[in-house]
This record gives sequence, structure tokens and C-alpha cells, in this order.
Amino acid sequence: MVASNLTLNQLRAFLAVADVGTFTAAASALGMSQPSVSELVKRIEHLYGVRLFTRGPRKLALTSAGEELLPFAREAVTAVDGADAALRSSTSLLGGVATFGLLRNANFYFLSQLLETFHERYPRVRLRIIGQNSVEVADAVAAGDLEAGLVVLPIENEGLTVTPLMRDEVVFASADPAKTAKPVTIADLGATDLVLYDAHYGWRDPTRRQLASRAQVEGVDLTPTLEVEHVESALSIVARGGGDTIVSRAVAASRVFPENLHTVGFAEPLWDVIAMVQRRDTVLSPATREIARLARRMLLEH
Repeated sequence: MVASNLTLNQLRAFLAVADVGTFTAAASALGMSQPSVSELVKRIEHLYGVRLFTRGPRKLALTSAGEELLPFAREAVTAVDGADAALRSSTSLLGGVATFGLLRNANFYFLSQLLETFHERYPRVRLRIIGQNSVEVADAVAAGDLEAGLVVLPIENEGLTVTPLMRDEVVFASADPAKTAKPVTIADLGATDLVLYDAHYGWRDPTRRQLASRAQVEGVDLTPTLEVEHVESALSIVARGGGDTIVSRAVAASRVFPENLHTVGFAEPLWDVIAMVQRRDTVLSPATREIARLARRMLLEH
């Protein structure tokens, strides 16, 4: 069995001659000399002991061997050109995919505009945006499923580069104005009917982790009376007098925050610190680097 030593240059030369009919015209199309194109075709013929072209009245014509080779040569060159284009697009903003994780409450920080802004600027780049709890965003980045993401700290940061961007105060919210007359303590929080969200993640949620740490030091039990998945659901329950909750200032300032609820900060201020995370010692693709830049800018302008 003859070992194949076909090269892309040989196949390109063969296709050019097949398309235009002469070595001279093929050389011009390829930006090469006529002897070079002729030599590339001859190498294929010598390798397999066949003739690929026969001379016609005006142009070269394909032999039966040339006809057999033609579709495979086109497929091979097209595949390589496609692979080259795909790799080039992934290192530019003319194509490729940006993979990025957003914290679940991203809309409260105007990050809903992020996707629209990016798509308007770079319509040929596909977006894969995952919006979930910071716990899963950090895990996905660490595992390589996402290139980068925005999270609320603290997270498990092994193997990650963490860049804090901003902080947002966490406040106590209640329908009873008497409960918000002065800053609350962890003991106050433990004494109320607590309604918490992000039920799926529970005490793995970064904000809850901060509360749990403080409660442990003070010996306070923060077991919630009711847990739901979404902050909007918690706020609706609290607005009807079903308990009290905690939210960030961004949520408290949003349209979803019920008008009859009152807020107050903690006696020892509590903060959600929003940070950018990416895998340590890795370089972001241009598309993901740009969406990270836009996200950072929107947060800092918020």
C-alpha cells in the first residue's frame, strides 16, 4: 500500500488547474510561478503513477483519474479552509462563541443590557450566557465549562483568579416599619420569621454564607421559616406579612420591590461583593474578554 504524501499545496494546485484549464492561468490565480504549479501536479501523478490531465483543443481536460480525485480534493481543501476560518474567528471578534456566567440577580444591575449591547456591536459572535447562582458559576468556570463569569463572594476559589469589582449593601426588609426603625443585628434576624430565597443552593449561597458565619460566632439560629427559589417570590410573601427577608440595595431600588416594604441596614454592615472570576493562568478568547469588559463597565457605572 502506497503511503499518501499528498499535500494541501498539491491539491490546491490540482484544483486551480482543473478550474481554469491551464497551468499559466492556475499559477496566476494562486500567485505562484507556472513551473511551480506544474511541479506540484506532477508530484501527485508520480506518486500514484497516473495522469490527471490530458491536453484538449484549448484547455487541459481531466482524465478519469483526475475526475476521481476532484471531489475529494475539493472536500479536503474546503474542510481545511473551514477549520482555518473557525480558528481565526475564535481569535477575533468576527465569529466564534463567548461563554460567560452571570449571577442570578444580574438584571438588577442593568446587566440585561449586556447581551443586547454586545450583539449589536458583534453580530457574528454567538453568545452562551449562563445565569445561575454564584456557586454554580464559579464551579463552571473552574471546570472549564465557562471561560469567565460574575459572582458574589465568597466562593470556593481554588484554581480561579478573582477580581472584585463593586459591592452592594445587603439590607433587612419588612412590611412592619417598627422592625426597620434601627439597624438590625444577627440576633434580630434570628428572632424573626425569616423568608429566604435561592432555596436550591441553601446555605451554599454566598450571601447566606456570610450570615451563617456571623450567626455561628454569636450562637444564633437562622433557620428560615420559609424558603423559595426566587427573590420576587420572597418579596411577595413578605409584602403580605408572611415574614421578613434580606435583599441587596439594587433589588430594593428596583421595580419589583413592593411599595409597602421598608428596609434598614445591619448594625454591622453586610455587603455583597461582586467579582469577576476566570481560571488561573488562562487567556480569555477575544469575544469573552470583550463581554467581560462590557460587564465590568456596566457594573462600575451602576
